[in-house]
Amino acid sequence: MNCTETHIKGLFVLEPQVWGDERGYFMETFRSEWLTDIGFENSFIQDNESQSSYGVLRGLHYQVYPHMQAKLVRVVQGEVLDVVVDIRPDSATYGSHFGILLSAENKKQLLIPAGFAHGYVVISEHAKFAYKCDAYYSKAHEGGVHFADKQLAIDWKLPQGDLIISEKDQVLPVLGKHVDGPWR
Repeated sequence: MNCTETHIKGLFVLEPQVWGDERGYFMETFRSEWLTDIGFENSFIQDNESQSSYGVLRGLHYQVYPHMQAKLVRVVQGEVLDVVVDIRPDSATYGSHFGILLSAENKKQLLIPAGFAHGYVVISEHAKFAYKCDAYYSKAHEGGVHFADKQLAIDWKLPQGDLIISEKDQVLPVLGKHVDGPWR
């Protein structure tokens, strides 16, 4: 596994080794020691999977204390643009975002520490998105940042008219007005 830290501290792109031949391929998608080696000490306790069609944008979501979530995300089928925003109040990169194409073909994963808003948009016909969490979801501790926040200026790579966004996500607040609870 190749683990590369991005320009945002604690945010890593993981690239598994893939062994392939005429029969197909094999890869290890997760080993806790890979994360321990880069200083990530949390234990994942839940796996989630979603399936979406072209243009579906989910996010930008987060959880506050005591249900803050670190995630390890990947795409099992199709391709998405995955985006995270650093919303850790004391971070030198607060308000910075990072985007990466995750696909079944490139097999890349993104390790997202707690304290980030997370979202993705499907750019293939369909996509299956899988991720691990180190804390359980809590509706009472959820929050979000509006996907089109002008301050963030995220390029979602699709025309605005192609985006399919839930009513809930359409009314999320902009950065700076989103922290509804304690972070520690």
